[in-house]
Amino acid sequence: MTVSRSICLGFLVAILVGAGLLLLPISTASGDWNSPVIALFTATSAVCVTGHVVVDTGSYFSPVGQVFILTLIQLGGLGYMVSTTFLLLLLGRKFGLRDKIALQQALDRSKLQGSNQVVVSIIATILVFELMGMIFLFGVFSQQYPTPLALWYAVFHSISAWNNAGFSLFPDSLSSYQFSWIVNLTISGLVIIGGIGYEAIFEVYLWLRDRLAGKQKRTLFSLNFRVVTSTTAMLLTLGTIAFYLTESRNPDTLQALSWNDQLISAWFQSMTTRTAGFNTIDIGSMTNAGLFLAIAFMYVGGSPGGTGGGVKTTTIRVLSSCTKAILRGKESVTMYERQIPLSLILKAVGVVVGSITTIVSATTLMSIADPGVEFINILFEVVSAYATVGLSTGITAALTGSSKLILAATMYMGRVGVLLLMAALLGDPRPSTVRYPEESLLVG
Repeated sequence: MTVSRSICLGFLVAILVGAGLLLLPISTASGDWNSPVIALFTATSAVCVTGHVVVDTGSYFSPVGQVFILTLIQLGGLGYMVSTTFLLLLLGRKFGLRDKIALQQALDRSKLQGSNQVVVSIIATILVFELMGMIFLFGVFSQQYPTPLALWYAVFHSISAWNNAGFSLFPDSLSSYQFSWIVNLTISGLVIIGGIGYEAIFEVYLWLRDRLAGKQKRTLFSLNFRVVTSTTAMLLTLGTIAFYLTESRNPDTLQALSWNDQLISAWFQSMTTRTAGFNTIDIGSMTNAGLFLAIAFMYVGGSPGGTGGGVKTTTIRVLSSCTKAILRGKESVTMYERQIPLSLILKAVGVVVGSITTIVSATTLMSIADPGVEFINILFEVVSAYATVGLSTGITAALTGSSKLILAATMYMGRVGVLLLMAALLGDPRPSTVRYPEESLLVG
């Protein structure tokens, strides 16, 4: 039982247990036994913090079922290893080397030291931001719903947003709050901060702590922080402009809105395609250009160590820097005056190749299972599932059982990571001292 197998099996067990709970009559609003396919699909979507649904969460599931779903979302957002580690700390069990290595791989950390403190800091960070989001959302929901219901809506959507899950208790997601700046900015803030990665959050916290303490020392942010924040800001800006240009003349999405409302709606779609899954416009009514742009942004996803999916912002930046180095005739890859190790470049290539292979395979299989569905809609659904986004053009519920199972498997592979899953199946690589002679070949 290797570390990679422990992580993959941990997610799988959580999905199966969640499916069992959602199968019970107490989980459905009707009081009947749930459909096994619906229970398994919903549990997979919740644990993988995707947000894909085949039924309306708010009306189909009972309050107990909604609590089960929210618990699975929180567990999936934390990750199997973080959740297990926190439980072990509460029980007072000793934190061994194997546990530290597993946590390092799960969070994509560069070092083993301070694992206990990292887990406690992650839990504290989650509680603070989810509580803040709940307070802001409650102020809006309490104007329309009774206090207990408004509080539950605020808790559910705050946790769902922080974990980039995209589950909503409203049948139209957040379309009813398309013009609410508080809801838009609160959800956006939770999604962006939750998806940017805990390492980046901790660096900002340490910087603020030193400033408030009056320390004048210069803060040196890590390469990861600079790459993650700059890439996130760039993608959010480009996404807002791109969605505005492609949808501002679409009468089914943005054309009828004022300029301010068009801008905030374009911003929200730019943010939500980064693995959030909420929507304030009808995704199925978007233009083909808008859908294709959304696919591209979903594929990139969030950042390492966060609650988002996709191939990650750092992967795209590493490969972009590789292209830049080739065009300039350099034999090394540098970013912000730092040289990128070869092992990291190989990992980035592996992630992209593995992701493309998974998406192509799932798209092909779904096209065979549902030949009557348009290709752009199937591709959108698959990329959304793999990047754990949860956005849909509205075809999910009408898909065949085979396609739903394919989507569930795609969500699982996207959440655990294609490289980690391959390591779990094939076993950890064995180091070798064998070196072969070098020879060139034609490329490109």
